[in-house]
Amino acid sequence: MKSSFFFLTLQTLYKNKNMKKHLLDLKVLSAERLHERYVLLRLTHDQPLPAMQPGQFVEVRVDGSPHTFLRRPISINFVDRQRNELWLLVATVGDGTRRLALLQPGDTVNCLLPLGHGFSPAAAGQRLLLVGGGVGVAPLLWQGAQLSQGGAEVTFLLGARTAHDLLLLDEFRHYGRVELTTEDGSQGQQGFVTNHAILQEEHFDLVQCCGPTPMMKAVAAYARQKGLNCEVSLENMMACGLGACLCCVEKTTEGNLCVCKDGPVFNINRLLWQS
Repeated sequence: MKSSFFFLTLQTLYKNKNMKKHLLDLKVLSAERLHERYVLLRLTHDQPLPAMQPGQFVEVRVDGSPHTFLRRPISINFVDRQRNELWLLVATVGDGTRRLALLQPGDTVNCLLPLGHGFSPAAAGQRLLLVGGGVGVAPLLWQGAQLSQGGAEVTFLLGARTAHDLLLLDEFRHYGRVELTTEDGSQGQQGFVTNHAILQEEHFDLVQCCGPTPMMKAVAAYARQKGLNCEVSLENMMACGLGACLCCVEKTTEGNLCVCKDGPVFNINRLLWQS
């Protein structure tokens, strides 16, 4: 039985016009199977899509699943304003996301968006390193596009287990230099992203990162060692996306904060990460 508390809270918060959130039925333009575990959904709406920022996310309702009662949080992968498209990179990790991966062109998906706080912008001429691992590469594509269009110099450092697991490389190459690592050495340098030579050979003004928590902690440690400003996008379990259920609480220098509402992007100086 669906939680009446969640839906009453959602209704109450949605009525607050100051929150500038939208509950929209988006039409599926395409559902591209990039990998046995990943599907790229391209969605649109009859009206112009609302304002969004790289690093924010969407809560997607899953229809037709007897086991999925809550919406699924999915990072905004890209927004194409000219085509009025929203891209969501879906990793199939459970029944809910497997259902989303079965969507077909012409289907409708209900989304609450945009949610959370995104990545910081950068000034023209600044050098940005965007580090991603696994499905954590998703929010970095649009961030890289925005940074590049603003005149920043963007380098993507992307890691995966094998070359087969690297995603959207052609898209990333539109917006910056792409450096790669794979654990088996099948493409790029062998090892983890934190082993890549670029980290010791080049200087960056800002590091932004998303991926598995151990990887982000390692990137944060590197940034602290080098005295670099660094932001990470946390992937705590987010049930409501509005800060009501407290499932995604993270301990910070400011006390316990909800990742869905106060993040998901945090400067590492706000986090209690020391290693």
